[in-house]
Amino acid sequence: MAKPAAAEVIAGDRAVRVSSPERVIYPATDSTPEVTKLMVAQYFADVGDGLLRALRDRPTALERWTKGVLPGIKLGTGRPGEKSDAFYQKRVPTGAPDYLQTCQVTFPSGRTADEVCPTEIAVPVWCAHMGTLTFHPWPVRRHDVDRPDELRIDLDPQPGTTFTDAVRVAGVAKQLLDDLGIVGWPKTSGNRGVHIYVRIRPDWEFVDVRHAAIGFGRELEKRDDGVTTAWWKEERGERIFVDFNQNCRDRTIASAYSLRPIPGAPVSTPMTWAELAEVRDPAAYNLFTVPERVAAGDPWAGIDDEQFSIEPLLELYAESGLGEMPYPPDYPKMPGEPPRVQPSKKVAAHWDDDGNRIAE
Repeated sequence: MAKPAAAEVIAGDRAVRVSSPERVIYPATDSTPEVTKLMVAQYFADVGDGLLRALRDRPTALERWTKGVLPGIKLGTGRPGEKSDAFYQKRVPTGAPDYLQTCQVTFPSGRTADEVCPTEIAVPVWCAHMGTLTFHPWPVRRHDVDRPDELRIDLDPQPGTTFTDAVRVAGVAKQLLDDLGIVGWPKTSGNRGVHIYVRIRPDWEFVDVRHAAIGFGRELEKRDDGVTTAWWKEERGERIFVDFNQNCRDRTIASAYSLRPIPGAPVSTPMTWAELAEVRDPAAYNLFTVPERVAAGDPWAGIDDEQFSIEPLLELYAESGLGEMPYPPDYPKMPGEPPRVQPSKKVAAHWDDDGNRIAE
């Protein structure tokens, strides 16, 4: 029997066409059946309220695995001339439906692009038709793309540490947020890490929010010796890294309810703090289990009810007296930034006090 060329998924008030619906995106594992392209699209529709809460009115890059999460397929890094079957799409794909709205963003290079800006659940479902598994929204809304309304705390396990270590550090982070009078919302990354989001007033620019994340991370280091903010991998050790640079312009994190390109179709899953403390295997939260969980209620249903000031975190940044940290390598040189070279390769005589290379 011939395989159907297309199918439809009902997403809100729309029927969204999905081509090659029986294409296998995730092969079966010992604990999960195979996942088809149609199942991915239906999953996005089933978790629509929570997914749209994470994406609504945000410029969003797409992580597209058009051939599936199969052995040998790797995610492209964007290097010139690189060939890859999975890739990030920052600009709106061709053939977008007329109901898909866009938003223009400016990258650190100064270049601009129109990105997908979801306003209804049919948009993520259409993105599934285009092979998207993971959504990477900016921490801004389209009415002001230069002032974030979201602080993102990324707790990233380093070699020698585990998800359980990240969960423990998340508990310390919650206590710090509580002490500052700030509400954080935790989720699994869908892999080994933990993410904590804070809705903030859109009164600050990206550089300020990044400094707030640095201030938070440095205070967390004081409270737990299993935490580091060291940018250079050679300095991190077996600790949980607070990736402050995830708050830079054009740096994004997998959204709540995104699938991750890992066998078993795990989901970046919102949690209550009490739930997170008990999680031992984040892979248990996947395409098969999360829809039923969401049907019983979204732990992040109230995330938009209150916005917070980052002033307490900026005070921590200033009080640390440690100053600026390195930016990602694709950024232009930033004011006050230290030398962008790993410590083991730095020759002090080659750099001035402002972190600029001295011409020979």
